[in-house]
Amino acid sequence: MESEKKPFGVEIVRFEAEHIPYINDMNEVFPIFGRLVPSFQGGVWTHTEERFKRKSFLRFPDDRLDWESYIGSDRKAVFLAFHGERCIGQIRLVQDWTGYAYIENIAVRGSHRGSGTAARLLDEAERWAREQELHGLSLEAQDDNLAACRFYLKHGMILGGADTLKQAFNPEIGTTLYFYKIFEASE
Repeated sequence: MESEKKPFGVEIVRFEAEHIPYINDMNEVFPIFGRLVPSFQGGVWTHTEERFKRKSFLRFPDDRLDWESYIGSDRKAVFLAFHGERCIGQIRLVQDWTGYAYIENIAVRGSHRGSGTAARLLDEAERWAREQELHGLSLEAQDDNLAACRFYLKHGMILGGADTLKQAFNPEIGTTLYFYKIFEASE
C-alpha cells in the first residue's frame, strides 16, 4: 500500500479492497451559499460571485461503482485520507480520453474541511497524473457550489468552460462548470 505521512497526522493511501467499506464515509452535507457566475469574452473565461440571501445544505447521493476496478489500475485511481483509523477524505480519478486526469470526485468530512486535507488529496491527484504522463487535471463542478469553486481556483485550476444543458433534467442544478489545471511541458 502506497502512503505518505505529513506532520498534521493525515495519511494518504492508495485505495485497496479493504477500503471499500469507507468509500462513501465522507459524503456529508456541504453548504450552498452562492454561485460562481462565468463570463466568456474575447476568448477568455472570467467569473464573478453571487451570494445567496439564505444558505442551504446539499448532500450528494452515495456512489455505487465497481470499486474493485480502481484497484491496481494505471487508468484510474482512488486515494483516501485517514486521520488515525478514520477515513476523512477521498479523491477519485480516471484517465480521460483527452489526456487529462479527470477528477470524478473529491470529498472531505465536514469535521476536517479547512484542514488542508483536500489540498493534500489534490496534490496526490497531480502526482498520479504526472506519473501517467497526462496533460493536467480536469473536473466538473456545479456553479452553486461556491466553496468548491473557490477551492479549485485557489489551488491553481482555471475555469475552462460552462454548460447549461448537461444537467438540464436536474432542476436543482443550473450550470456545470469545467475546471482545468494544465501542466507546463517544462514542469
